[in-house]
Amino acid sequence: MTRTARDLLETATGELAPDPRSNPLVPLIARGEADPTVLTTLALEQRWVIPADRRAFLHLAKRSDPESAAFFTALAEGETLAAEHLRTFAAACGVNETRANAYTPLPGCQSYPAYVAWLALNAEPADAVLALTVNFSAWGGYCATIAKALRTHYGFTDESCAFFDFFAEPAPDLDEAAMKAVRTALEEGRLDENRARRQARLLQAYEAAFWTTLAELA
Repeated sequence: MTRTARDLLETATGELAPDPRSNPLVPLIARGEADPTVLTTLALEQRWVIPADRRAFLHLAKRSDPESAAFFTALAEGETLAAEHLRTFAAACGVNETRANAYTPLPGCQSYPAYVAWLALNAEPADAVLALTVNFSAWGGYCATIAKALRTHYGFTDESCAFFDFFAEPAPDLDEAAMKAVRTALEEGRLDENRARRQARLLQAYEAAFWTTLAELA
C-alpha cells in the first residue's frame, strides 16, 4: 500500500511526541509555581529565537520546490506576526530595549534555533517540512497551557498573552501546506522518512533542552 502524506504526518507526530517529563517548566507555569523572573527569561530567549527561525525559514523557502516553499514562507510570515506579539509579552515582563540588548542568551535555549539554522543550510527541504511539523504539535500545546496560566495565575492581559495564543491556535492552512509539500515529495521520491525522523528527534531534543534550561532557573 502506498504511504500517503496524511498517514506519514500523523504517524510520525504520534510516534515522536515528546515524553511529558521532558518539559519540567510548563507544568510549573500551569500551576503558577514558576517564578515570574523565569517568564522574563522566556521572553528574552524568544527574542533571539523568533528572528533566527524566521531567517532560517526564508532561506529554506529560497531553495525549495514550490510546495515546500509555500510552507516555509507561511512559517516565516507567522514568525513576523509572532514577533509583534512577543514585544507585548516582553514589555509585560518588564523587558525594555536596554535590558534586551544587554541580555546574554543561554546556550541550552539557543540550541533549538541553531539546529533550525542547520536544517536551513543542510536538510532536504521536504525532510525539514516533516521534522518541523512533528515538532510544532508539541509547541502548540505548551503555548496553550502557558496562555491559560498567565491569565489565571500571573495576571497577564489578553493582549500580553497573544504571543502564546497565536501559536496555540489551530493552523489549518499551514497543515494543508505541509500536506501538499509532503505529498509532492513522496510522489517525486525526495523525502527520506528515516532521515526526516532523525531530524525530528533532534528538534524534539533541542526543544526539551530549551525548557529544561529555563526550569533550572525556576
